[in-house]
Amino acid sequence: MKLLAYCLLAMAIPCASALAGDAVIGQKVYAARCIACHTIDASVAGPAHRGVVGRKAGSVAGFDYSPALKTSKVVWNEKNLDRWLSNPEKFIPGQRMFFSVSDATERADLIAYLKTQHK
Repeated sequence: MKLLAYCLLAMAIPCASALAGDAVIGQKVYAARCIACHTIDASVAGPAHRGVVGRKAGSVAGFDYSPALKTSKVVWNEKNLDRWLSNPEKFIPGQRMFFSVSDATERADLIAYLKTQHK
């Protein structure tokens, strides 16, 4: 019985850690890596991020998105943000973001931070 419990625990830990992030660290990562193009409340080179989690991609009013992003039908959830940050062009070919975050922990932290920036 203990062996079964260990196996179930071992299978659950990678799933939980893949989605868990630290919002405090994510805020620092955001300031270091995202702020050149994005802010939370204003669109600059990239669209504003307030309320991004749960929002349809390409939907910030007044921002000039690529046709690929506008027509993607993606809704930003944790999984989609992770795929996007990992490799934007692979996730939505034809988009305009040239930056990616290769480190899975940094992506999880960024997503945790963005989740705190709701409307």
